[in-house]
Amino acid sequence: MITRIITFPFRYAISRIKKRIGKLGTLKVEPLYAFGNEQKILFKGRVVESYKQSKPAPGKTYLHNILAALRRYAGSSVSEVKVKVSYHGQMKTLESDVEGIISCSFQNSFDKIKDKDRLCFSLLPEEDIIPEREKICIDVYRYPSDHSLGIISDIDDTVLISHATRVGKKFWLSISKNAYTRRPFPGVSQFYKALTHGGENPVFYVSSSDWNLFDMIRDFLNYRKIPAGPLLLKDLQVNLRNIWKSGGGNHDHKLEKVELLMDLYPGMKFILIGDSGQHDPELYAEVMEKHPGRVKAVYIREIKPVNHQRRRLLEAKVKDPEAPDIIFVENTQQAIDHAQTHNLIPAT
Repeated sequence: MITRIITFPFRYAISRIKKRIGKLGTLKVEPLYAFGNEQKILFKGRVVESYKQSKPAPGKTYLHNILAALRRYAGSSVSEVKVKVSYHGQMKTLESDVEGIISCSFQNSFDKIKDKDRLCFSLLPEEDIIPEREKICIDVYRYPSDHSLGIISDIDDTVLISHATRVGKKFWLSISKNAYTRRPFPGVSQFYKALTHGGENPVFYVSSSDWNLFDMIRDFLNYRKIPAGPLLLKDLQVNLRNIWKSGGGNHDHKLEKVELLMDLYPGMKFILIGDSGQHDPELYAEVMEKHPGRVKAVYIREIKPVNHQRRRLLEAKVKDPEAPDIIFVENTQQAIDHAQTHNLIPAT
């Protein structure tokens, strides 16, 4: 992310110059998410110059992975490009922002959730704009607002071994490995499959990773057979304050995304999963305090020891006597055992 921020002014300037002189390459819209309930659908995408990215594979060398990572981060997002988005007869025209991001929502009036739902988008014809594909349609994740259970999960050091508290090691992992050679924590696939009851319960991934890692995370989940779900990653929002703060914090971003899910699915209760490396315990304690009765369990992977003082502060933060305890686990099996004991997943 630091590299992305530092190089942003150059990439942005080059993109603007290329657009002005008519030298933009082929463009594409990357769909980032499309999900909602019976009344509302949220869509987010990103306009980028199309580039050939080789598919990940277990046998790729460090050099190949590093070059692919550099290509991913150096890729130019394109601003001020118009995109038409359509959903069930509704159409909206969006314009990409400085990071190429487009987003919108659509209102629904469906009485029930369909098994499959589609949203389509295309680049509007403009001089010197060459779309990679004329039109793209994607599946929409739609869940009833009163569905009984959902899962909200962090990614780094919760699902994916990242060493997020060790900046140098995290950086090396992020550039030298690919989606197929990055490793999950043992037991994660089994645990998440059990929590989702074979896809019946939705899982939402809320992470402080930025959107450049979207394809890597998506491919990683698929390759490791971890249940898919909407990825709610972090907008870069380039400014001097973020350059100063890059690599830390991000509590507000994750809280905002969790609040969005709580509001979108007011009848749904959630299991929250994170790690002790940064602020997940405090974030989830705040969520339980703001939304009494909405959280069924909290699991925190203990990446680094949680001392007695931190535990006491967390307990004091949650004043709801009915709120579940925050369960700190050293490995996934401990979370599985607790979930089985409390009938959150079936016993094996």
